[in-house]
Amino acid sequence: MFNPQLLAGRNIMVTGGGTGLGKSMAARFLELGAEVHICGRRKGVCDETATELMDLYGGKVTSHGVNIADAAAVDAMIEGIFVDRPLTDLINNAAGNFIARTQDLTPRGFDAIANIVMHGTFYVTHAVGKRWIAGHTPGNVVSITVTWVRNGSPYVVPSTMSKSAIHAMTMSLATEWGRYGIRLNTIAPGEIPTEGMSKRIKPGDEAGARTKAQNPMGRVGKMEELQNLAVFLISGGCDWINGETIAMDGGQALAMGGNFYQLRDWSDADWTQARDSIKAQNDKDRAARG
Repeated sequence: MFNPQLLAGRNIMVTGGGTGLGKSMAARFLELGAEVHICGRRKGVCDETATELMDLYGGKVTSHGVNIADAAAVDAMIEGIFVDRPLTDLINNAAGNFIARTQDLTPRGFDAIANIVMHGTFYVTHAVGKRWIAGHTPGNVVSITVTWVRNGSPYVVPSTMSKSAIHAMTMSLATEWGRYGIRLNTIAPGEIPTEGMSKRIKPGDEAGARTKAQNPMGRVGKMEELQNLAVFLISGGCDWINGETIAMDGGQALAMGGNFYQLRDWSDADWTQARDSIKAQNDKDRAARG
């Protein structure tokens, strides 16, 4: 579909680029000739991903260890990149989520999601955008959101609120920054199974089973579909797309709401089991990281 050197000359940042959807998009950008930066809280994971991708595709991937909820650290990272060579595109992918009854949430649990998804996404977008404006250079921002920004979702309220803020930021800055040649759009993917998502949302479930049963197309999404849409949005193929949220979910949000409403049938025991499973998985992950 795409010219093998479509993204030659591009310098692209992917937040949360060490694993999952971010890693997949970074790989495709590199394959199409871009220079890529990836960042994440776990520098070691990002280092391993950078090495793996360069071994597969050649090119250059630079790894950064940063907590995007730290505005000063984000600005320092972006400044260092721009001193060497300005970014041309930003992919806001870093996220976090877990299921919980809202009455059971703690302020700390809420902030764990909001600080990354809402605050962190703004910090990175602001740090990059203000430098594009100062340098009189155009740019693209593509953020990963969810279809629930249009209809809400129970049991994932911190994520829904934070992703809705990105949706609003995208529309707001598309109109404010369009005059500078800066475009902002979002992709709202349906379920594309990844290890991290399956472990955090409902441990023990077969990845994609619920989506396959409910989706109008009877399947989950494919990584290459997300890769291709992200590439298209920054490719220059239609630079008049600005301020849009594009659902990529096989029509599931139209048919079923695309959210976690079905969990209303869970009992107290179900919620206790889910909470304990997620805690056990988090403890296992921390132990594995040493």
